[in-house]
Amino acid sequence: MDFSSFLTSLATSFIIFVVLMILFALLASRPGNNVIYYPNRILKGLEPLEGGVKSRNPFTWIKEALTSSETEVVAMSGVDTAVYFVFLGTVLGILVFSGMILLPVLLPVAVTDDGGNQTTSKGTFSELDKLSMANIRQKSNRLWAFFICCYWVSIVSFILLWRAYKHVAWLRGEALKAPDVKPEQFAIVVRDIPAVPEGQTRKEQVDSYFKTIYPDTFYRSMIATDHKKADKIWEELEGYKKKLARAEAVFEKSKTTAKPEGTRPTNRTGLLGLCGSKVDSIEYYNEKINETITKLEAEQKVTLRDKQQNAAIIFFSNRVTAASAAQSLHAQMVDHWSVFAAPEPRQLLWPNLKIKYFEREVRQYVVYFVVTLTILFYIIPIAFISAFTTLQNLVKLLPFIKPIVRLRALRTVLEAYLPQIALIVFLALLPKLLLILSKMEGIPTESHAIRAASGKYFYFTVLNVFIGVTLGGTLFGTLKTIENSPNKLVSLLAASLPGNATFFLTYVALKFFVGYGLELSRLVPLILFHLKKKYLCKTDAEVKEAWAPGDLGYGTRVPGDMLIVTIVFCYSVIAPLIVPFGALYFGLGWLILRNQALKVYVPSYESNGRMWPHIHNRILASLILYQVTMLGYFGVQKFYYAPFLIPLPLLSILFGFVCAKKFYPAFERPTLEVAANGLKDAPNMDLIFRAFIPPSLSSEKIDDENFEDARSNV
Repeated sequence: MDFSSFLTSLATSFIIFVVLMILFALLASRPGNNVIYYPNRILKGLEPLEGGVKSRNPFTWIKEALTSSETEVVAMSGVDTAVYFVFLGTVLGILVFSGMILLPVLLPVAVTDDGGNQTTSKGTFSELDKLSMANIRQKSNRLWAFFICCYWVSIVSFILLWRAYKHVAWLRGEALKAPDVKPEQFAIVVRDIPAVPEGQTRKEQVDSYFKTIYPDTFYRSMIATDHKKADKIWEELEGYKKKLARAEAVFEKSKTTAKPEGTRPTNRTGLLGLCGSKVDSIEYYNEKINETITKLEAEQKVTLRDKQQNAAIIFFSNRVTAASAAQSLHAQMVDHWSVFAAPEPRQLLWPNLKIKYFEREVRQYVVYFVVTLTILFYIIPIAFISAFTTLQNLVKLLPFIKPIVRLRALRTVLEAYLPQIALIVFLALLPKLLLILSKMEGIPTESHAIRAASGKYFYFTVLNVFIGVTLGGTLFGTLKTIENSPNKLVSLLAASLPGNATFFLTYVALKFFVGYGLELSRLVPLILFHLKKKYLCKTDAEVKEAWAPGDLGYGTRVPGDMLIVTIVFCYSVIAPLIVPFGALYFGLGWLILRNQALKVYVPSYESNGRMWPHIHNRILASLILYQVTMLGYFGVQKFYYAPFLIPLPLLSILFGFVCAKKFYPAFERPTLEVAANGLKDAPNMDLIFRAFIPPSLSSEKIDDENFEDARSNV
């Protein structure tokens, strides 16, 4: 990619961003689009536009995002979202403070050298190589400036990460000590319950065990059951209810002045409604609902009586006891009566509660092995994508495209975007697989599964995208040289780092201009909503389902951000020009996502900042990778003082260890001083208990003896 292609890429990305911003300003002001641009406010019963349409201009959203407080973010979108903004702000701070030294010091030092001519291939991006370490001669005293800056970036990172961890710990504590009654703070989950003693039921076994330990505060237990079949029937019932509502809406719409009796809708009972006998839809779905209700009630009784498992939820009458119980060892053997603090009811992964202790351990290692294989085998196609999607290589492989490539305008656009778009599309296929694998480990909560998948995705992107692209581009371009002189491999890889920074400059620019432009404009959700509303939706419930915004998507968003952190860290000293691009990415992200958090996205769960320790560790991992990279690069540059960088990764490991010891325990377990804070209202234990009943097992017949088998009342 030459300099003109790079500028074309930046200019095109910026123009796309400006166009998307203008579209957002026009579309967001139309009342018919409020459900796309302000769904969070609408669901909370607030006016979509603060102050009305007349008082707004295209830049009002920027002012609202900049002036919003952390308290407002917590109120509108939860603690997890506030913690995500701490992450964005922390990385932005690291890049800004680092850039204040790196840019004015390193750029003049690099550009005024007489040139090391260390580019990876003849004529590649030579203009910007002069702004990087590629322009510094080996053994040059100018390397001291880059050496000192390695320490500067690390020290800034340590200071800001410490402040961030301390602040997030405070945020979590404030959220947990809130006076509002939260069902999960009065319960624990117990797994690995031993076999039922002869003459007892599972309910009696669990009740007697916890009643003995907590005689004054034990309230009730709920035995976990295998309710997959009940879930399936319940979903079938909900489906029939939606179809009935749709049929009734169609019937009402058919009533006109000319034909007041209307036309009753009909449907066929066969496969996909395409075959079978034709029936009256309203009568048919009413019959199906009645049949399914009877079927569900019968299955509920069978489930609660015969499908009990070796796990339960234990309820206490105060949250101090629940917090104490959640961090206590209840049995001599680690694989008996293991407990953890209850999550929000909507987070529980019921099928995983029954998985035994040693089976969970085995599953975890098997999943790690599978993920390792996935990373290793994915690096092959990513390396090929990196190598083959450069225009020069494509012309070699596909000679028939030469006439197309000769068109200068098209060639410039293809060189600017082809490798980056291919990589982004390729990565979009992975997150769901990693989430499935994480749940297969036996993880009991949704938020924990997302954190685990996020960690896997981070290591995948770093090893395959950052390292894979760097190695792939280098090895493809210098294969013959390596074949003739294998001992030159290390020096070739090191010399390729400044050259590969250009790929990542374009990649980061594409991500923040086009990615955040699409995020703000919400063009895809807008188009899909209007198509669904016009052609598919017949009821208010269907319309609401069509515009449901979803959440921020931490499982993919955080690893994507962490990839940018890794790229910018590793190239911050080698090619300082990447630092402003990284700062733009996180600054623009903070601004746009602040708007989205306040007005658009609705959290699907709340873990009170449990994601932060994982984010913190990934930032440290990126920092250590950067420090090791610089150590190797200084070695290749024959800078004899390179070993003085060895303390940096050791300091990072020590810093991580200290943070884990000081802060992490309060994230892993609920603290008693937080739980001891007073409540605004006395807890309604019956409502707390009912909050954990799965929808498929919820019944009016709560006092029926068949339902009491899985529920005790002490």
